[in-house]
Amino acid sequence: MSPEAGDPVSDLTLLLRSLEPELQPGVYVFAVLPAGRELGSLPVVATFQEREGLTVVLEEGAAQQAGLSSLFRAAWITLTVHSDLEAVGLTAAFSGAMAHAGISCNVLAGAYHDHLFVPVARAQEALGLLRNLGRQ
Repeated sequence: MSPEAGDPVSDLTLLLRSLEPELQPGVYVFAVLPAGRELGSLPVVATFQEREGLTVVLEEGAAQQAGLSSLFRAAWITLTVHSDLEAVGLTAAFSGAMAHAGISCNVLAGAYHDHLFVPVARAQEALGLLRNLGRQ
């Protein structure tokens, strides 16, 4: 039984069996825009406004060209299953597996998929852990 394309999945067992993690090409960084600086045409993947500043996630080369300091270099893994934003337990399942392996994991949830940012050097290990979650 697999979910229909486009239908969000909320059942944890089905979510875990359907993760299909996909490594995005490139290296991504988390950075903070200096106060008063606008995004302009900066090719960001994600932003998050905090009291202290605007966090941006973007390709490492773009960050370097913009003169932004990297706070975290990461590989970007997308869980291609269309996870329901109200699903319970998915984040706990994969973050628990990552924590058990000692892999830092920063998570961004989109309307359709969850996106994990893990240390570049541990990307393949993280992919293996995610693939094994569905087999357990």
